[in-house]
Amino acid sequence: MSQTALADVQAPQAPQKPHTQTIHDETRTDPYFWLREENNPEVLNYLKAENRYTEAYMADTATLQQDLYKELVSYLIETDRSVPRFEKGYYYYSRTEKGQNYRIYCRRKGSMEAPEEVLLDLNAEAEGKEYLNLGVFEISPDQRYLAYSLDTSGAEAYTLQIKDLQSGELLKDRIEGTYYSAEWAADSQTLFYNVIDEANRPHKLLRHRLGTDPAADQLVYHEPDQRFNVGVYKTSSEKYLILNLESNTTHENHYIPADQPDAAPVLIQQRIQNLEYHVEHHGQEFVIHTNDGATNFKAVRAPIRTPDRSHWQSWVPERSDAKLDAVDVFATYATLTYRADARTQVFSKHLLNGQQAEIAFPDKVAAIYGYGSQDFANDTLRVAYGSLVTPWSVFDVHLPSQTLSLKKQDQIPGYDPSEFVMQREYATASDGTRVPITLVHHKSLKLTGNNPTYLYSYGSYGISTDPDFNANAIALLKRGFVYALAHIRGGQEMGRAWYEDGKLLNKRNTFTDFIACAEHLIQRGYTAPDQLAIEGGSAGGLLMGAVSNMRPDLFQSVVADVPFVDALNTMLDASLPLTVTEYEEWGNPNEKVYYDYIKSYSPYDNVKAQDYPNMLFIAGLNDPRVKYWEPAKMVARLRQSKTDNNMLLLKTHMSAGHSGASGRYEALQEEAFKYAFFLKTLGLINHP
Repeated sequence: MSQTALADVQAPQAPQKPHTQTIHDETRTDPYFWLREENNPEVLNYLKAENRYTEAYMADTATLQQDLYKELVSYLIETDRSVPRFEKGYYYYSRTEKGQNYRIYCRRKGSMEAPEEVLLDLNAEAEGKEYLNLGVFEISPDQRYLAYSLDTSGAEAYTLQIKDLQSGELLKDRIEGTYYSAEWAADSQTLFYNVIDEANRPHKLLRHRLGTDPAADQLVYHEPDQRFNVGVYKTSSEKYLILNLESNTTHENHYIPADQPDAAPVLIQQRIQNLEYHVEHHGQEFVIHTNDGATNFKAVRAPIRTPDRSHWQSWVPERSDAKLDAVDVFATYATLTYRADARTQVFSKHLLNGQQAEIAFPDKVAAIYGYGSQDFANDTLRVAYGSLVTPWSVFDVHLPSQTLSLKKQDQIPGYDPSEFVMQREYATASDGTRVPITLVHHKSLKLTGNNPTYLYSYGSYGISTDPDFNANAIALLKRGFVYALAHIRGGQEMGRAWYEDGKLLNKRNTFTDFIACAEHLIQRGYTAPDQLAIEGGSAGGLLMGAVSNMRPDLFQSVVADVPFVDALNTMLDASLPLTVTEYEEWGNPNEKVYYDYIKSYSPYDNVKAQDYPNMLFIAGLNDPRVKYWEPAKMVARLRQSKTDNNMLLLKTHMSAGHSGASGRYEALQEEAFKYAFFLKTLGLINHP
């Protein structure tokens, strides 16, 4: 686009329609409240106008976007197959084919040389649809039936269907409004599943018998407390179904013997505020992973007949230096996954003699995600493993011998790990806390103080920002970028206290930690404010909005994906999905102490007349988690207030939800768009 044409592009101006709300004797006026009117044509026209403006403003990067897209595709293993998993006579796997957006789920009987049986081809399911996401995928114990669910809008309301794998036909058992949880009973005729209420909360567990009318399905459990979600999972032994009730801070579990599907759920331990516990099974006991009297969690064992807390027997004590993140159980071993110093450690532990040993992986700083039991009877754990330099690998870990068997490592065309170095740095936060940063760059990089740098973080819900492999980042690294992850408070990279220090009335630590990480990278000579690009999504988008308000001088370019930026208004509206369940993370602003605190950092409420970085906001029209109007309102208010001429763009996916485009090629196009935005705003391409 020529400079003259670019000057003619007019940014949309959302009309101001003041809406007042009074709480705690304070009246606030929201001029863009009307953007919540989802069915108002004026709202849709405004979002479309913003999309046209964004497209026009980025038109000069069209060739760059296409080049970036082709490059990102070149790092994608287009035709690929997962490592097969053997279960009850079949090898199960999924594969992708070049040019197709979605996975194909398959199996072979007895041998990988046997004929392939396609169980579910998501490409066929996606025909004629703009969006597709797979929810549950559960094979019945007799291997005859497949229960699977699909979302075709991004609204996270799934349709559950059952396929007879013998005949290849779909049963008439079609169930609407389900969520992410379904499990078979041992009889392969009974399926347990959860359904959502009007606020998109999974609030009921139901029992379905094959061949019966879903309208007559029996209610197993209904949870009226809006803080709690209802789910179901099966223990690794496959002996028990666990009815799982969870809020952000409190758990309650019940069990149903898998071979007694009509049995009433039996309470394991009633809910106690702030008591969390996860249940596995071994022999005549439950193995329970819990924070009971243990900030960093511990593991206990309890008799199945008397599983309540008064009978919990210590088994794995709490470590002060690391959080026990997960306990997986096998026939004679368990694995203990710990988080400490923004890295993961995995130990094996014999269930009878208690012997324990750390499993040695190649890199000290890496991401390790267990798939659980690959071979329950033979004590084999399967893990996905990767670091900022090491492509994703799949290992089978034979626990008795501590041996690792590499089953697969992604081979990335054009990528040589030896060309890059991974480093760990520590920033000092405003309160003196040391905050880890993991970064990677080309080994020839010189600390000029002016290197383009990409900094990412999340920092909420105890979700850790792991130092894992991202093939897309190669496109930045090859352009001289430093690629950095900030392990800020609000996650659990440094233990449970790291999370507690970044939530509720400590939430501002999340933002000041991120600012400290950015300042550290500048002080150490990696970059400068005019070469620093940052990104975060969802609650990480809240982070982006908050730090842009607090230190707009520190960043040149900001991408906020589906950002939770209208935090105060959302938390004051209990009718919205997730609001009540979020009180334990952010606080209930109907209490003045939380109202004042959330108001102090809520990005939308803290926009002011000042210069801001270049900013790109991305929304999903069907997003049930962060409503599209949050970024839309933020952009509208910024347009009215900011004092600079930097880019301010809003891009709304009109047929997607929280996760953006569902097809893998469309997702890469979105990534190419964001990378082009970064390159343009950092001055790394020719401007018109």
